[in-house]
Amino acid sequence: MLTRRHIRVKVMQSIYALAQSGGNSNVDKEVKFVKFSMDNMYNLYLTLISLLIEIQKKADEQQRLSQKKYLATQEEKNPNKKFVNNDVLKLLVANEPLQEELSNRKLSWDLDDKYVEIIYDAILESDIYRNYMSGTESSFKEDKEFVADIYKNIIAPNDKLYEFIEDHNLTWVDDLPLVNTLILKMITGLKKNSEVNYFLPSLYKDDDDLKFALDLFKKTVLNYEKLQEEISGKTPNWDVERIADMDSILLKMAICEFLKFPSIPVKVTMNEYVEIAKEYSTPKSSVFINGILDKLVKEYQNDNKLNKVGRGLM
Repeated sequence: MLTRRHIRVKVMQSIYALAQSGGNSNVDKEVKFVKFSMDNMYNLYLTLISLLIEIQKKADEQQRLSQKKYLATQEEKNPNKKFVNNDVLKLLVANEPLQEELSNRKLSWDLDDKYVEIIYDAILESDIYRNYMSGTESSFKEDKEFVADIYKNIIAPNDKLYEFIEDHNLTWVDDLPLVNTLILKMITGLKKNSEVNYFLPSLYKDDDDLKFALDLFKKTVLNYEKLQEEISGKTPNWDVERIADMDSILLKMAICEFLKFPSIPVKVTMNEYVEIAKEYSTPKSSVFINGILDKLVKEYQNDNKLNKVGRGLM
């Protein structure tokens, strides 16, 4: 679920927060925060998956209430149940391990039902919904394509939902693109016979990813001054104090990977931090960071300081 780039972003954000606090916080406490921040991304994933469950329940509830009207129309008495009976939505609603995980994490839309209503209304007003409901027959493939379409075109880009996410947890804003992509992938890859835990993917690909995150944070923070010295003198046209805070952190993290993580190829490290700079720092940061790192790599190679192991790691 978590990519190495997203792990690097989480570590970067935690180091930035620590730097802004003057570095007075306890490192062990901050390590726990890094782990919490990554774990919290899973809460966003579960929150958005459960939104699909609540939308199906809302549709079912609305039809039941309409049927009970004293002067119900023929259409209200015999509603089109294609949406309510969508196989993908029904699988989510009936998924006990997913419901248990939501309960354990105390994740619920009960206090934020207005957002469920907003999304539900947006679906009903869409051409995607009208075209889907107009079909006389249905299949698992069609049901899956419909859920993917409403998620991609209605749920994911909804401004009100974005406001809810921003207000609920600020770190979720950075997590949202990755989580949305994951959910779409989960929906499109779903099969009728998928395992019951299909919608509960692992947060980390393996134990190495979590270890990498915590080690990268600790090694960068504990060697902060030494890493600063590595940058000094490599920026002839810039005073060290003038380097943007985010650029300084990204440089330190990259240098830390060069020197402290022998199994990570130099090119991977350089590419990752240049790309992160494009998204999270100033317009010229990626070029600046790429230039500094390129200069450092050549120097480390000449001084035999790059102790990389394995083939193709340079």
